[in-house]
Amino acid sequence: MQSATREATPAPAPPQHTPAWVEVPAQAAARVATGVAPAAPAPRTPAQADVPAEAAPREAAPPAVTSHESHAARDTAPAEVPDEPAAAPDQPHPVPAPPAVQDTPALPSTAPETHTTPTAQDAPAQPTTAPETHTTPTAHDAAAQPTTTPETHTTPTGEAAPPAATEQGPPEPDAEQRESRPADPEQALAAIRWRLHPETLREEAPDSPALREIRDGLTAKLGSALDNRSRARLLSLRSVASRILGDLDDALADARLAVTYAEATGELRRTALARARLAEVLRWRGEHVEADRLFAEANSPELPDRLRAVLHEHAGRSCYDQGRLTEACLHFERALDLRQGEDPELNARTSLALDAVAERAATGGFGPKPRSRETVLGGERQPAPTFDEEQELWGYADADGELVIAHRYAEVQPFREGLAWVRRPEASRWALIDITGAALIEANNGYRAVGSFSEGLSWVSMDGKGRWMAVDRTNIVKIPPGYEDVRPFRGGLAAVRQNGGWGAVDRAGQVVVPTRYHGLTTALADGRHVDGFTEDGLAVVELAGRRGVVDRTGRVLVAPAYPTVVVHPVAFLVGDESGRWGALDRRGERLIEPVHPSRAAVVAEIDRLLADTTPVL
Repeated sequence: MQSATREATPAPAPPQHTPAWVEVPAQAAARVATGVAPAAPAPRTPAQADVPAEAAPREAAPPAVTSHESHAARDTAPAEVPDEPAAAPDQPHPVPAPPAVQDTPALPSTAPETHTTPTAQDAPAQPTTAPETHTTPTAHDAAAQPTTTPETHTTPTGEAAPPAATEQGPPEPDAEQRESRPADPEQALAAIRWRLHPETLREEAPDSPALREIRDGLTAKLGSALDNRSRARLLSLRSVASRILGDLDDALADARLAVTYAEATGELRRTALARARLAEVLRWRGEHVEADRLFAEANSPELPDRLRAVLHEHAGRSCYDQGRLTEACLHFERALDLRQGEDPELNARTSLALDAVAERAATGGFGPKPRSRETVLGGERQPAPTFDEEQELWGYADADGELVIAHRYAEVQPFREGLAWVRRPEASRWALIDITGAALIEANNGYRAVGSFSEGLSWVSMDGKGRWMAVDRTNIVKIPPGYEDVRPFRGGLAAVRQNGGWGAVDRAGQVVVPTRYHGLTTALADGRHVDGFTEDGLAVVELAGRRGVVDRTGRVLVAPAYPTVVVHPVAFLVGDESGRWGALDRRGERLIEPVHPSRAAVVAEIDRLLADTTPVL
């Protein structure tokens, strides 16, 4: 399994002085919108759930969380409103001739959200499978607890996405600006031009009464939100409004519940946004340990660069609050690197932030040395293998180079999840130890081949040639033997080969992707390859030399028909026999014709389509 490398670069020099706030106009994202508001739902019979009131402190509370959507639900899911009104759209219009919006097929659940915004009266249609019933919450209703009811969505009909929100802006808007504010609260939130305080690096609302009206509008929309995606989006946006208005308790309750709903969708990008918004609330509350951890968890290398840049920017502000100025500079520089200087608003905000860093460093220094990603995530630094050349034996040393497990092994594997497989010189079989060197599984159990632990399971083989099975740390067999080749678990799934064909199993040993493919290795747009599935639950499969894409349920999104397929954060890059490159959207529909001479040219075209958008954190 591939792992993301820690991103660290030298701290940049502070720039010249910038104004107290930089005016950045809101941008329009309509030209890359792909869908519109869902149709109004049919009347429903309410059935209300009682839950603690603190889960939803204001007027309305969303219905219960539902589990990952069923196949039927996914097949009817719309290109819905994004997690943030102006986030980078996941399904830009095809080039050169986009299809009519009303003819666009529904998005699968594994695709990132598209960028449409419903009107205040819009709501998803009646579910078609195992429908859940809800009341419209009153001012005293509380949020319901998670259930396992699948959800469905309506098909989009046609409306442009709102303009992108920025984090800085001019002073109080005049009456004309207020009158022109979009009626939909999500669009209105996206249209706000924030001010960034030059000392606290916190956003300020140019019109607090207007922001309260927007928050009330989001509350009203929550009353008719019937699916996890909508609930996660609306709750987290309401937390943004409450945070900037100073209502941090309300913001915290909304943000935590939004994360629960987002995680229930199983979508990487939606979950990352919800975690980042929660992290920003925690940052304002001074709870920086959890805030920093959430920023680190959210910032996956599989996300779009523009979103990763914003996550680094906000993580840098959290470090700034703590006096970790060198670490803050590293985050700001990484944000600029990801956008390669092509985001003038990010450049302006970063310039302002670096001015604040320089002023603070002049009096108090740059603070402690930067932390590693592992430290921020709260995990212990695990011992690393070390070799004694005189004894020709392996042991383990800690982060300071001190020997913590003596040199006594002929072979060792790195520690994973606090566990490592080792083999003594006199043994032909492997044993499992913890970070203290204590044996958890003795060599006499007979494992001649072993794989590192991943998600609590390790693949082992008695003969060292095949018949792989999965065991836990107590040596209990979780998946019986029977596989010729295997890969580590990733996102709850592992690639396996049986009878010459590759497929995938879950942690219970259930086959989710039939073992009918000739290969199951996924190429990512950043040049990495992963054995099996991405964090978003997508995998590239090969059949007779042709490649396609399946999701975590085994559903074929792109039939194996292309010589090359690469998973991009918002699309699939495809190459044809002539070496020309194009792109498909997350539904497998043509997005960019295969006319480009290189993969990089297609990526640049996708970036151009997404140029007028920015996430609202």
